[in-house]
Amino acid sequence: MNIRNFVIISHIDHGKSTLADRLLEITGTVAKEKMRPQFLDMMDLEREKGITIKMQPVRMNYEKEGIPFVLNLIDTPGHVDFSYEVSRSLAAVEGAVLLVDATKGIQAQTLANLELARHQNLEIIAAVNKIDSADARVEDAVHEMSNLLNIGDDEIIKISAKLGTNVSQILTAVIEKVPPPKIENSGNKNQPFRALIFDSKFDAFKGVIAYVRVIDGTISQGEKIYLMATKTEGFVKEVGFFRPEFSPQQMIAAGEIGYIATGIKEAGRVRVGDTITRFTPEIADPNSSIKPLAGYREPKSMVFASLYPENPDDYDLLKDGLNKLRLNDAALNFEAESKRALGRGFRCGFLGTLHAEIIGERIRREFGLNIIVSTPQVLYKATDNNDKEFFIFSSSDWPDSGLIKEVQEPIVRLEVMTPSNYLGRVLELLSHMEAKYIETKYFGSSKNLLIYEMPLREVIVGFYDNLKGVTQGYASMNYEVLGFRPADLVKLDVLIAGRQEEAFSNIVPRDKAYSEGSKIVKKLKEVLPPQLFSVALQAAVGGKIIARETIRAKGKDVIAPLYGGDYTRKRKLLEIQKKGKKELKEKGEVKIPPRVFLEMLKR
Repeated sequence: MNIRNFVIISHIDHGKSTLADRLLEITGTVAKEKMRPQFLDMMDLEREKGITIKMQPVRMNYEKEGIPFVLNLIDTPGHVDFSYEVSRSLAAVEGAVLLVDATKGIQAQTLANLELARHQNLEIIAAVNKIDSADARVEDAVHEMSNLLNIGDDEIIKISAKLGTNVSQILTAVIEKVPPPKIENSGNKNQPFRALIFDSKFDAFKGVIAYVRVIDGTISQGEKIYLMATKTEGFVKEVGFFRPEFSPQQMIAAGEIGYIATGIKEAGRVRVGDTITRFTPEIADPNSSIKPLAGYREPKSMVFASLYPENPDDYDLLKDGLNKLRLNDAALNFEAESKRALGRGFRCGFLGTLHAEIIGERIRREFGLNIIVSTPQVLYKATDNNDKEFFIFSSSDWPDSGLIKEVQEPIVRLEVMTPSNYLGRVLELLSHMEAKYIETKYFGSSKNLLIYEMPLREVIVGFYDNLKGVTQGYASMNYEVLGFRPADLVKLDVLIAGRQEEAFSNIVPRDKAYSEGSKIVKKLKEVLPPQLFSVALQAAVGGKIIARETIRAKGKDVIAPLYGGDYTRKRKLLEIQKKGKKELKEKGEVKIPPRVFLEMLKR
């Protein structure tokens, strides 16, 4: 049977999921009465936010001129934080549909995804979507794409995924242009089985279910398998295809995309990028003729945040939840940590702030846990006086300033695509940031690609929202981490009643320490409940106080019951109250409710 494996890639909100819906309808993969918008977005969170978060494979059967074809589609995310999902999808296919919105044209993530597809040597099929929109600039978008891809205008398919206009041309192009899977030794039925894991999920009965692209051979239910990287054995409980729900089959073979229920209950044993093969006694031998597949480059987390359960007894549940999410999200990393005010939790590594937000929300929804998520911080690199390098994941890792020789922070190449009529506003926004101008590229007469270098910390603290605000949503951005460069940074400590609260500490540029410290203590004054004694709120750098606020003591009006009489009696009661508050201040401890942490994180 003829097989074609392909993905749909585009910038966020350019219509990937809607196009996938139409393809499912045309091929009859999903009955009309069962269709719903964004059918391949399996999580409620995806449909609520209107974005694709997880890649989703689906197998479609289609007949062209009497010849049956199997079309394996992987729908992918469009946001920069989920680019690792896209890269894994591209490694499992031979072709890509590059989709561009006719109302917006080429955007920053369009260029980034195209570069990933070219790196995999995929066949590119160009399509312009939303030609039915009143705001569509179809010819402009077509001209932009033809220049970008160096192809003729007539090679670009003009579609309306919403109405289904010309969508069948996408299927025709996939069949005609995307090459079938290359299967070595296809005539050899005894070819050893090898499959690449590109995703996975946990099932309580079937164990870890590995999403695989089969490279060589075949595998059937009941056979014994071996995971080459983790040296783990398992039994195939089920194999099948995605329609898009699991569809059990007798076997899956080379060239196909499917799933293998491994029966393995330890989540960490099944890793994205590992090779599954059939178990034989000699398979673990380093000299075995069966070699693992190339796999994927591990994503490197550059943004870190801490997750703590509101109820300390939920620590093990949170750990179990993170382990299961990591199966489904290979870019998530975590390790245990503890803080005096919050108890035991986990320091987690993410690809960006949206990634952190989505993981936090999935923990709440899928596992029913109330959690506290700290403010995301970037990864820093420091050198001590002995020239030894080490990483700083959070402010709690910051050593004594006298021990630090140099601190470096991650620098990114930022690409901002903006219409020319908003260019001035974007340039003004960037002028208030620590951004170094590199160059400007022009896409026609109405669009500019601005390229800057700037610290990653500037990008993750609301830059995207500000960019959308000044351009009414028309600008887009993409960034790539270039490496580390020296920076003048300090640790900003926060003290409550003289005691340092690590949960509120932060790493900031030296010249912004005062303004940041003032904001933190003012916000704390608003959200921290008053005590029976006055509470000093202080921000400090290197032991030096740079900002302070005071929460006045709450107290009972002890002289209210007295009516008339000698004033000395009232004075005596007030003195007793004053003395008691002084003793409380010396001995008392401020207990910080969980809601205060939540309010501070919204700051």
